[in-house]
Amino acid sequence: MEANLHHQRSEYAQGQLREEDLESNPLHQFALWFEEYQAKAVFEPNTVVLATESAAEGPNARMVLLKEFSPEGFVIYTNLESQKAREARESGRAALLFFWPEMQRQVKVRGRVEWVGEAENDRYFATRPFESQIGAWASQQSRELGSREELEARFEELHQWYTGQTVPRPPFWGGLRIVPEHYEFWQGRPSRLHDRIEYRPLEMGGWMFRRLFP
Repeated sequence: MEANLHHQRSEYAQGQLREEDLESNPLHQFALWFEEYQAKAVFEPNTVVLATESAAEGPNARMVLLKEFSPEGFVIYTNLESQKAREARESGRAALLFFWPEMQRQVKVRGRVEWVGEAENDRYFATRPFESQIGAWASQQSRELGSREELEARFEELHQWYTGQTVPRPPFWGGLRIVPEHYEFWQGRPSRLHDRIEYRPLEMGGWMFRRLFP
């Protein structure tokens, strides 16, 4: 099977990324861009690609939802026995890629992985909709599933069991935090001469940035 992907060329002309406009702290720069993207009222603006790696199977990536970002890092929640969690635990590192086509922007974040504490996990789990809480119990994420019917029957059984009760957080469910050690901001520009600005930490604190070839 072959597919010819040549088509009418699109032009990137929605903005520019100049050094004099950048925040000195990359988290502040990310927050500005993220707020602008949220204002577009797109579906799930917090969608992000999470990339991990294992020694046995190599790199891996999937779409997840970012639930928090702060000076401590970028947080997602998942089944802690899932493939993504196992790989993050094995390597101790992960990467995030935000792609915002409506603004012709990307942001890459790389860093080490930390695990969200039990109390924080409990607090966030309590804010999830009831059906999402039940789904966390029902899914043995990344493991083989015999049929869709098996999953739905498991969900219905748990749904009936917990109706009218406070759903406890599964012990195998929690958050992982990517603590940034590298950022890259990308703004599409005409003629594929895109703007790329990389931030790296300084030994004595703070960040430095530099422009990269597109």
